[in-house]
Amino acid sequence: MEVVRTGRLGYRSGLDLQAERVRARRAGEVPDTLYLVEHDPVLTLGTSTRSENLLLPEDELRARGYELAEVGRGGDVTYHGPGQLVGYPVLDLKPDRTDLHRYLRDLEEVLIRALAAFGLEAGREDGLTGVWLPEGKVAAIGVRVSSGWITSHGFALNADPDLSRFGVIVPCGIADRAVTSMAQALGSAPDPARVEAAVVTAFSEVFDRRVVDQPPAGA
Repeated sequence: MEVVRTGRLGYRSGLDLQAERVRARRAGEVPDTLYLVEHDPVLTLGTSTRSENLLLPEDELRARGYELAEVGRGGDVTYHGPGQLVGYPVLDLKPDRTDLHRYLRDLEEVLIRALAAFGLEAGREDGLTGVWLPEGKVAAIGVRVSSGWITSHGFALNADPDLSRFGVIVPCGIADRAVTSMAQALGSAPDPARVEAAVVTAFSEVFDRRVVDQPPAGA
């Protein structure tokens, strides 16, 4: 599995990157890939988004610096922005992992293990997708599995984002749960490189993949 660290990337560019990689993976031209990305402030509207979960009019959201993007992943509205590690796995789940429920639980397990590397005891909430700390939801998951069982979209881990930026939405449509971050739980911001390394290690363990790191963007 190739790990590609793009650095800061516009959300639309991230979609284009995934679309091309999905095509190439389906054709057998490239191996499984994990993109690690940080986005400019954007609200992504999944296929289950309800309009009432946007708490301000769209023109006001844009005036406050949020891009709005309708996307083909499952789930409701969520926020991506600086200080958040976004992961886009482009995997061929055939032949032995063609189970969407298992794939979601595996992504949760990756993040639970990565957080454990920082001494944080994370877990799941019954009936909900994502990863939780006692302080609130620390990671969101929304995926797409296309024909041929090729995955795209993925997860967003709140390392040290500005949590006030979530205040303009009902994150993931869950009104009665707080959003938190690793920084809030730890009392200080974690080192971004260490967060990435913990996620990559956990991903290779859970998905049984040998990792090949690609040079960072611009290197």
